[in-house]
Amino acid sequence: MSAKVAVVRTTPATVLADTQRAMQLAGVQDALDASATTIIKNNISWHLLFPSANTTPWQLEGTILGLKAAGLTDLVCVENETVVTNTHVGERLNKQLPVCQHYGVPIKYNFKKEDMTFEVYEPKAEMLVLDQIFPKGIRIPDYFHGKNVVHLPTTKCHIYTNTTGSMKNAFGGLLDNRRHYCHSRIHETLVDLLAIQKEIHPGIFVVTDGTTAGNGPGPRTMVPVQKDVLLASADCVAIDAVANKMMGFEPMDHAYVRLAHERGLGIGRFDEIDIVGDVDVEKESWGFQTGDNAASSVGKLFWFGPMKWLQKLMFHTPVVYSFIWASAIYHDRIWYPRKGRKLVDDWLANSPWGRLFATYEPGSPAGRI
Repeated sequence: MSAKVAVVRTTPATVLADTQRAMQLAGVQDALDASATTIIKNNISWHLLFPSANTTPWQLEGTILGLKAAGLTDLVCVENETVVTNTHVGERLNKQLPVCQHYGVPIKYNFKKEDMTFEVYEPKAEMLVLDQIFPKGIRIPDYFHGKNVVHLPTTKCHIYTNTTGSMKNAFGGLLDNRRHYCHSRIHETLVDLLAIQKEIHPGIFVVTDGTTAGNGPGPRTMVPVQKDVLLASADCVAIDAVANKMMGFEPMDHAYVRLAHERGLGIGRFDEIDIVGDVDVEKESWGFQTGDNAASSVGKLFWFGPMKWLQKLMFHTPVVYSFIWASAIYHDRIWYPRKGRKLVDDWLANSPWGRLFATYEPGSPAGRI
């Protein structure tokens, strides 16, 4: 088993062309079934604009162009919501919606019954935890069956998995709003979801944006750091492992990478991955540290700490709404106005990626192949 990950340098002037080049280097034309519909699975970790938290408009546009160039023209974008994010606000504030509109890519929502429904799926692979977490059946969207999927994560830290990427991106798409039941076994859950993806999708591909990366307690309250890189691969485990390595972490120290590697779902050992492109990943070590914020410190007490015996009471009953309310207040009404907005304003004014975002219009000829 082999894995190839493309890692390329990019600039705002060339990012669309660079995205397509990374996809070509990673073998997109061989990874996906051109006769099938291709789901583009965006990432919205926060509905508010915050650099490194969400799929960027150039990442989405470059991917659409790259897919079309590879002969994949039947495209649809699928969005999900969480208990703490508003998808419709997020796709507008983060300029994902106008990109889809410009290219005529329809958007479907896994939380709307008119678009898709969640049905019980019986995996062929042995599950690590999902069959225990959901003993009445693992429910996934019926719409996903038989379609390619292309994940669009960003390079960032995460309070529960330390890092997050393509494997975590499936968490929102495949599971409904009860997905928070899985947090105490999140690493095993991501491995189970990758096994399911390999059963239901004829092809899987990933384009990861590292133009601005997120350092600190993500996926929201981070410090954005300019890194000017893009990654692409048909191996979810390998691309997450390479991103981990660049951030300064040992990939196999992350249980979701190690377990997926051990179960043959991808390559997690860095020295077994074929890296192509123009980035010497061996020389990249960004020194990122995840840490905690006020919300994660409380959450971890119940998910992993001494209060975990109260999980079912806290998160499987209406008591969970108190945590949802507290999270919304903390992130949107306290942290963002006091700290986040300053980081966003500085990014928009002083980062070349922020300046690109401020004036971004899909369809510009700049950066196209």
